[in-house]
Amino acid sequence: MHRLRTTVARLRPIPASRSVQSLSHIRPVAVGGALGTFQPMRHLNAPVAAEPFLNGTSSNYVEEMYFSWLENPRSVHKSWDIFFRNANAGAPPGAAYQSPPPLGGLAQGLAHAKALVGAQPNVEKLVEDHLAVQSLIRAYQIRGHHVAQLDPLGIMASDLEPTPSDIITSNDKLGFYGLDESDLDQVFRLPTTTFIGGSESALPLREIIRRLEMAYCQHIGVEFMFINDLDQCQWIRQKFERPGVMHFTLEEKRTLLARMVRSTRFEEFLQRKWSSEKRFGLEGCESLIPALKTIIDKSSASGVESVIMGMPHRGRLNVLANVIRKELEQIFCQFDSKLEAADEGSGDVKYHLGTFHHRLNRVTDRNITLSLMANPSHLEAVDPVVQGKTKAEQFYCGDTEGKRVMALLLHGDAAFAGQGIVYETFHLSDLPSYTTHGTIHVVVNNQIGFTTDPRMARSSPYPTDVARVVNAPIFHVNADDPEAVMYVCNVAAEWRNTFHKDVVVDLVCYRRNGHNEMDEPMFTQPLMYKQIKKQKGVLQKYAEKLIAEGAVTRQEYEEEIAKYNKICEEAYARSKDEKILHIKHWLDSPWPGFFTSDGQPKSMNSPSTGLTKEELNHIGNIASSVPMEDFTIHGGLSRILKGRATMVSQRVCDWALGEYMAFGSLLKEGTHVRLSGQDVERGTFSHRHHVLHDQNVDKRICIPMNHISDNQAPYTVCNSSLSEYGVLGFELGFAMASPNALVLWEAQFGDFHNTAQCIIDQFISPGQAKWVRQNGIVLLLPHGMEGMGPEHSSARPERFLQMCNDDPDVFPKLSGEDFAVRQLYDCNWIVVNCSNPANYFHVLRRQILQPFRKPLIIFTPKSLLRHPEAKSSFDEMLPGTHFQRIIPETGVASASPEGVKRVVFCTGKVYYELTRERKNRGMEATVAITRVEQLSPFPFDLVKAETDRYPNADLVWCQEEHKNQGYYDYVKPRIRTTINHARPVWYAGRDPAAAPATGNKQAHLLELQRFLDTAFNLEAFAGQQ
Repeated sequence: MHRLRTTVARLRPIPASRSVQSLSHIRPVAVGGALGTFQPMRHLNAPVAAEPFLNGTSSNYVEEMYFSWLENPRSVHKSWDIFFRNANAGAPPGAAYQSPPPLGGLAQGLAHAKALVGAQPNVEKLVEDHLAVQSLIRAYQIRGHHVAQLDPLGIMASDLEPTPSDIITSNDKLGFYGLDESDLDQVFRLPTTTFIGGSESALPLREIIRRLEMAYCQHIGVEFMFINDLDQCQWIRQKFERPGVMHFTLEEKRTLLARMVRSTRFEEFLQRKWSSEKRFGLEGCESLIPALKTIIDKSSASGVESVIMGMPHRGRLNVLANVIRKELEQIFCQFDSKLEAADEGSGDVKYHLGTFHHRLNRVTDRNITLSLMANPSHLEAVDPVVQGKTKAEQFYCGDTEGKRVMALLLHGDAAFAGQGIVYETFHLSDLPSYTTHGTIHVVVNNQIGFTTDPRMARSSPYPTDVARVVNAPIFHVNADDPEAVMYVCNVAAEWRNTFHKDVVVDLVCYRRNGHNEMDEPMFTQPLMYKQIKKQKGVLQKYAEKLIAEGAVTRQEYEEEIAKYNKICEEAYARSKDEKILHIKHWLDSPWPGFFTSDGQPKSMNSPSTGLTKEELNHIGNIASSVPMEDFTIHGGLSRILKGRATMVSQRVCDWALGEYMAFGSLLKEGTHVRLSGQDVERGTFSHRHHVLHDQNVDKRICIPMNHISDNQAPYTVCNSSLSEYGVLGFELGFAMASPNALVLWEAQFGDFHNTAQCIIDQFISPGQAKWVRQNGIVLLLPHGMEGMGPEHSSARPERFLQMCNDDPDVFPKLSGEDFAVRQLYDCNWIVVNCSNPANYFHVLRRQILQPFRKPLIIFTPKSLLRHPEAKSSFDEMLPGTHFQRIIPETGVASASPEGVKRVVFCTGKVYYELTRERKNRGMEATVAITRVEQLSPFPFDLVKAETDRYPNADLVWCQEEHKNQGYYDYVKPRIRTTINHARPVWYAGRDPAAAPATGNKQAHLLELQRFLDTAFNLEAFAGQQ
């Protein structure tokens, strides 16, 4: 609206009354209280030919006169004064000149000036015409992409509407803007919101339309007018509207052709050698390879040293070969089914593998590191993982603005629109602890998803509309025009380097084959694939264009093809010499110096995780203080900190203080700690308080953990967006970048992890087996039956235990002191449920001090956070102490094991309910209670010691979860294997159920009492088999 008013003001004529006053030599009236308020303007509402003297240098002279006249009409000759007044009043330029009035003819001049009032309708037409032109320009900027010729097949527009030949400029549409054909040769001044004029400030309407057509309606469609930042909009307009922007040098064209040759001939070579193999080739979007290389070249020139990439399966082998420059023989090896894998693990199919490569970028002559993340078939699941790894690399190299490390994500059109994780990932893009300062997204828009048409796959016009939520510009481009693709990718890389915001390149292409090379697409898309069969390949099209231009000769083109064919054939011959398939050659995140040269741990020892009493006291004092001056904390928090200080003086710690000790000590030792998740700064249950807020100053915070010592590592604690899938994926990626950081994700409640199930199932659990990639991420999952209903009770331990890779029917060979470490090394992840703060402290420190990395799943408590018995003495955390995989009975029963009638095994919070019930019943001598703190890998050796110790006791597993949930199905066969099936393992717990817990508090308490009765009734299982 402001712009509209400004435009009207600039085009407003000087009122006739002003003319009369000036001619009468009356002092000029100030408008708005200031002289010279009228802005410089030229009204061009007639062909320039009407004023033959307005050309060349004379126009500059006239303009200077005009500016002088605006300041003071008396400063120019009277003839000019009248000319400017007449022109401003709307007189045609040819009639604007009047000879100077004769001496004493003032009255006559006055009368003439009054007659000019009759010209007012012309002025209104002038204003309307200029506003109409401005609206027309804006229409192209907003809607031009709907008209752009984006589909290489010419079937339909990529916005799901039949391609209109002409939506804006047809005669009837001109009428919509208040213009008609007679205006086409009229000259109009251009507004500041367009750059189509280049060095010219006015153009005939016909030329304005032609230039807008060239800018917005050819092979590039630009979506940007939803961005609410004027500078960013102007930047984009300049990139696409300036005449001659898409000019390429001869060298650039030849390089582009060479890249197209490699992209195309690579797929043709694979098809020739392995015609019956799935490879998810790139045919139909071969311009993706030069697109990616252009982005990387431009980014490298801007100072980017590392690019972390994520992509789906389509075109992956081509990207590995021609963008990352993986050795071709290593790729060809993957097609040989007879090769044996030399590494641990089970491997993955070739089109899911990632890699890491450090090389010289020949275009910029700078070194660049390219990392392509391994990923599962679950489309888009890798997006947040890439972002997390990018954030970590930026963090470790001090890149606070994203100038050295960059994320580059590839997507398919159906998945980009259909997968919610795309939206979750976009919403991390500008959050302080998650931003990677701009990601370049490239959508390979096949215009089909497997067999599903776009009309059935999305409700939005474009697959890329999700990007609009974060004001990311979207550049649609016809992938059969490699030069347009290259230009758009250059602009995308420049945008990211300039504004450090996300940007999307939508490569509108097609898929020449079916979903894979074995698939028949004619079943479901007959017309589309008839057109595709007729479609000339993009390489052939581009080569013919360059040959016609004289940029290359046919011989040079054929030599380029022959040269790459030779490279492929030689690599194929070398691949035949390979006898073993090395999965570690495809590692996407190496950790230099952490393992030995052959990828093994440097030792198999697990040092003590204890601390000196001085360290415990020091960290405890920090935890109970506010290390910033003039900082006012909440009164309730003062009581909490006072309580912590009391505990430190008594040499005990609760759950929050135990965690503080673990984090603080690791930070002091130089290990970065990052805790992320919903509400983790305070803690869901208001127990943590790692970020203190000044009650009097908005946004003033204090993180005491960052005040432990002068040379400590930084502590990052960050409340996340309300996302599990995206944030857990992000933290997994962060943990991937370096083994020397403790990265934790905490669910608000344990059961919320199930919305991140894909990350758990596809990355965390099998990641090492599939991709030889270790990861030390920690999941904190609040768990426990507290009568809070079915949703906030169970973290679903049965699911994690079901995915553990140890064998329940094989008692492992006990290999001496390093048995426990060896078990940890062989497992796919560690699952624990700690019952006291000291053990929680130890397991967190063990996660970093052990010589390898494994994911750690911790079922954390809720009511135990403040339970008076759930406290640990500092003595359990001193040097020489370790994590206890089992906490055996230490009471009366352990003193006379022969008299014990029952051993109850349990884990977690239920221990405290069992001990209370045992005490109430006076059964301390007859019932021993053993806590299994580490569920997986299962502590066979320690469980055997416990069962051997109580030879006359029956064995019961007690849990508060329902029988078909929890730990029973995992624990029972392992205990049976431990005792060689000599005794049964009975069950005490809730009956099987569909829901994790009851929603009725009374029913909850009834169920609890019932299974406690079973656990302590020594006759409960009499007569049962």
